[in-house]
Parts: sequence; C-alpha cells; structure tokens
Amino acid sequence: MNNHIFPVIGHLPVAELKPRHFIDLLKGIEQKGLLEVAARTRQHMCNIMRHAVHQGMIESNPASNLEGIIAAPVKRHYPALPLERLPELLSRIDGYHQGRELTRLAVSLTLHVFIRSSELRFARWTEISFTNKIWTIPATREPLPGVRYSSRGAKMRTPHIVPLSQQTIDILKQIREISGDQELLFPSIHNPSRPMSENTVNKALRLMEYNTKEDVCGHGFRAMACSALIESGLWSQDAVERQMSHQERNSVRAAYIHKAEHLEARKAMMQWWSDYLDRCREEFVPSYILGHQQSKV
Repeated sequence: MNNHIFPVIGHLPVAELKPRHFIDLLKGIEQKGLLEVAARTRQHMCNIMRHAVHQGMIESNPASNLEGIIAAPVKRHYPALPLERLPELLSRIDGYHQGRELTRLAVSLTLHVFIRSSELRFARWTEISFTNKIWTIPATREPLPGVRYSSRGAKMRTPHIVPLSQQTIDILKQIREISGDQELLFPSIHNPSRPMSENTVNKALRLMEYNTKEDVCGHGFRAMACSALIESGLWSQDAVERQMSHQERNSVRAAYIHKAEHLEARKAMMQWWSDYLDRCREEFVPSYILGHQQSKV
C-alpha cells in the first residue's frame, strides 16, 4: 500500500474514488512490469472498498468489476528433474555435508511431503501429531515478531492435511533432536525465534551442483511427486490434486471440499511416495511399472 496505493490515491477521500482512479493506478503498476503486484493490488483495493460499503461510507464498490483491466501474471514454471534422475538426487541429498544437518533434513523432508516453501519455513511443532501421523498446516499461523509473511499457512487459505509416511516420521524425529526445544521446526542458525531463510533449500541444491533455475528447485519437487503419483495409476487425479493442495477451479465445488477429502487414499499415497523414493535409491524404477505391480497384489 505504501509503495503503490497511497502515493497515487492516498490523498483522496474514500467517497471521491471512482473506477477511473483504480484503473489508472493498476495501469501504472502494470507498466512497470509488476503483473503479480498489480493483481494483488486489485484484489486488495476491492476488499478495502467492499469494507467501506459495509461501513456505510459509500453506496457501491468502485474497485469491483476490474477483471481484465490489466494483463494476467505469467505463471511461473519451476524446474524439476525427470524422475529418471531420482537416484542421483537422493544420493546428493544423503551426501550433503556443505552445510548444517538441519538444512539437509529440510531438503529431504521437502522431497517427501512436497509442500510449499512458506508452509515448510514457518512450520511449528504444534502442527505435527506423531500419534496420528498427520501434519495439519493451518490456514494462517501466529505471526512471528518482525518476520514478514510469517502468518502464512496453507496457500489455499484452508487447513491442509499432510499424512506422514514412516520415512517422513523418521526424518521429523531427526529434526526434533535438533530443534525440538524450539517453536519452529527450522529455526535460523543465528536467531532461533526466526525461521530459516527462504533460500535455504535452493542454496543447498546449488551446493549439490544443481542449477535451481534450470535443473531443479525446492518447488520442483512438487511436480516430480505429482508426475510419479499420476503415472502410477494407483490414485485418481482428484485425490492427487487434494494432496497437492491445488486450487479448486470450480468455485461451487470448492465451497464443499473438506480438508480431509480422500484422506485414506492420501495416507496410502504418501507412504507409497516415500517407498518409491527408497526403491529409487539404487536404481530408477518407472512409477507406472511399480504401480502396475502393486495393483495386482
């Protein structure tokens, strides 16, 4: 708001704001090439003006119906390794000694649970139930003092359930030996009340001699897991989508989706993925072959 909204329309009374003001503001941001910022600003302004309507300050929302005024942000594609290179990746993770052990475990955990960076960085021990073998990422988190965006929880703004495989539990227990007395799973080495850097996982991958702009990045683990799960043929795409925590495009259906939808299938899915990673440590096995073998059992 300080960078883009206030300098342009901050001097105007709310009642004097017209659609033209918001259009000009958004076009100015768009011309700077900040398409994602422009999209977020449009939504933010719409919410503010909606609140003004609710408070009786104005009769209608002048910031509504501005869809299509600016170009849509270009979706970012994150690099991911082909599954054939899983043995190499697993070997490099196991052999990572260029940094602290907690960093290696963060990379390993990311591969097993394929959650998003902020979901991992700001994770608290209170979210994890070893008894139920469940990690529940809340919609929002208690913000950490002085840490931007630390209130971020699950990206879709609804609680996200991550069933924990036995391998994932073993990794978490190793992490607990290091940071179990802290609030955060991955505290900063310099200040345990703050989280590890958002670049920690990708920096570790670069030290493993991966180009995180071309070969693989932490977010790319999600694409790798998704590919293997779909190609295995063992689960419906809908169940995989639920575990990936992808946004439901059908707004009516989204309102009725429960966080635990397909949970039993997702428990089996997460254990299968960890088992598949173990199977690929020595030699790559196509996921569809392993899935075909298991479907006959």
